Amino acid sequence: MNIFRRLFKIGEAEANAAIDNMEDPIKLTEQGIRDMKHDLDKSLEALAQVKALAIRAKNDQEEFQNKAEDYQSKAIVILKKAHNKQMDAAEADRLAKEALLKKEESEKQVAQAKTESEKFDNNVAQLQKNIQNIKANISKWENELKTLKARVKVSNATKSLNKQMAELDSTGTVSMLERMKEKVAQEEALAEAYGDIANASKSIDDELDKAADTSTAKAEDELEKLKAQLGLNDSEKQG
Repeated sequence: MNIFRRLFKIGEAEANAAIDNMEDPIKLTEQGIRDMKHDLDKSLEALAQVKALAIRAKNDQEEFQNKAEDYQSKAIVILKKAHNKQMDAAEADRLAKEALLKKEESEKQVAQAKTESEKFDNNVAQLQKNIQNIKANISKWENELKTLKARVKVSNATKSLNKQMAELDSTGTVSMLERMKEKVAQEEALAEAYGDIANASKSIDDELDKAADTSTAKAEDELEKLKAQLGLNDSEKQG
């Protein structure tokens, strides 16, 4: 039984590790901020409720204090009436005593209301402190989230670039460039060879045309014929 329990724990730990690796830190941070904002809303609601209780306790304290003073005043009035023979002394003593008992009861309520008011004031101060802490943490986390998002963008871009660089076949690229250079050199040599052949053929044709050129001899023959027609050859010979 213990073996199966241990195997279950191991499997649970591995599953949790896999989940941790899969979870997006940005989503976790955003969820954390949402949770804190929810806590802030609850704290603000609690603060409003406690403030209401504090205000009520202060109002009760003031009300009971007024009652105590009122009972004190009534007891004084009753005793004065008895002193002035305006009412029976025994009845006046009884009523004055009841008024003083009511006064004492009201003073106890004043003390209780004062204690509650002080307690609620302390609660209000603590809640306000908690609210300020939550607000500060929310602001801090939101700034950290902005930084985290920026870092993720940079890391993704860097990862993509590094992946491209890693997948780049440097050996194949160099080999391809070498083959291209060899091909270009071969094409250049072939072009030069065709040029040499063309120049050689042209030179031979020029030599043949020059060797077989009869234009000068023909021109001299025509000149002699023209001189003969003009009778210039005979005159030169006579001279």
